[in-house]
Amino acid sequence: MSAVPAARKTRAPHADLDVATIRREFPVLERTVHGKHLAYLDNAASSQRPRAVIDAMSGYYETTHANVHRGVHTLSQEATDSFEGAREKVRRFINARSMKEIVFVRGTTEAVNLVAQSFGRPRFGPGDEILISWLEHHANIVPWQLLCEQTGATLKVAPITLRGEVDYDAFTALLSPRTKLVALAHVSNALGTIVPVRRFIQAAKARGVPVLLDGAQAVPHLEVDVQALDCDFYAFSSHKMCGPTGIGVLYGREALLREMPPWQGGGDMILAVAFEKTLYNDLPWKFEAGTPAIAEAIGLGAAIDYLEALGMERIAAAEHELLEYATARVQEVPGVRLVGTAPEKAAVVSFTLEHVHPHDLGTILDHEGVAIRTGHHCAMPVMDFFNVPATARASFAFYNTRAEVDQLVAALHTAREMLG
Repeated sequence: MSAVPAARKTRAPHADLDVATIRREFPVLERTVHGKHLAYLDNAASSQRPRAVIDAMSGYYETTHANVHRGVHTLSQEATDSFEGAREKVRRFINARSMKEIVFVRGTTEAVNLVAQSFGRPRFGPGDEILISWLEHHANIVPWQLLCEQTGATLKVAPITLRGEVDYDAFTALLSPRTKLVALAHVSNALGTIVPVRRFIQAAKARGVPVLLDGAQAVPHLEVDVQALDCDFYAFSSHKMCGPTGIGVLYGREALLREMPPWQGGGDMILAVAFEKTLYNDLPWKFEAGTPAIAEAIGLGAAIDYLEALGMERIAAAEHELLEYATARVQEVPGVRLVGTAPEKAAVVSFTLEHVHPHDLGTILDHEGVAIRTGHHCAMPVMDFFNVPATARASFAFYNTRAEVDQLVAALHTAREMLG
């Protein structure tokens, strides 16, 4: 697999996916809201789940539920096989070298915190620097701030441009012998900017600096190959890629994970416990204390099966087409200002409407059946940079349609007539 956005490799039409059939596989898309057809355009916050994922989780609860790794009885062995089978699916999906590099966590946020506390805290001290960008989600800011408070390290921030791109020259100027870690978003949740992370990784690696990528917004939409990227850590969440909530993945380079101490203690992360000393389990279980999210892992595995059956290139091409259509249509509404206009974007349109607060706009759109996200999107520094209190964000998935974009635009006209 390639880390290059699939939409750059092919411009296959949306019709290449049978969207009408796909939509029937997502029960929630049959809903109405306030008497209107639901146009769910909040996929960057959380995508919807196909029947295959729902059935996989229900099937586990109905036929196989037991704890994993510990039992010799049939149900425990079957549950363990399904749970570890999901780990292998994740490994294949992002092309990790080994299942030992795939750690199940609650989500991207927990993955970043794990790296901060297990990798960073024992290594960093006064004078050391962590380099992030102005584009980051709070989950890739606050854990590093906490780490700096704990260790005396300093947080450095690379600026962004008016188009919403990370300034590469400024980034490289901030790299120094004091830089101990680079942590960057692969795709911006607030703006949709696709960061050319391979270039940034190469610059960091030329100075021997390890790199963590926040892939929460990338994995659902692009082909990701962690070996080709040459990153050291990669974090993402299940619920943004048609899987369940409550589970995510930390990919870590095996050599680094082996050096890192456990972050949490308890069951399943141990080999032997005595009051004098505890022996920790092998990778990846060393970082998975307690009973894991078994059904959720199985659901994530089913989501990966589903996405791979559709094809990530086809998904990216379909979403890119929707992005181009939505960008053009939204700009037809008088008073709209697009926020984030990078040439390489995931299917996110972030905007403001003159004289209308985004929260009011979201409420009116909801009454028209259109679900979007309004607010700071857990990216307050981005809002500060563009001098706005919040934006309205429409984010698209492969199951969305042009008709739903038209529904959004009609609702924007309604909002403008009411409040503009």
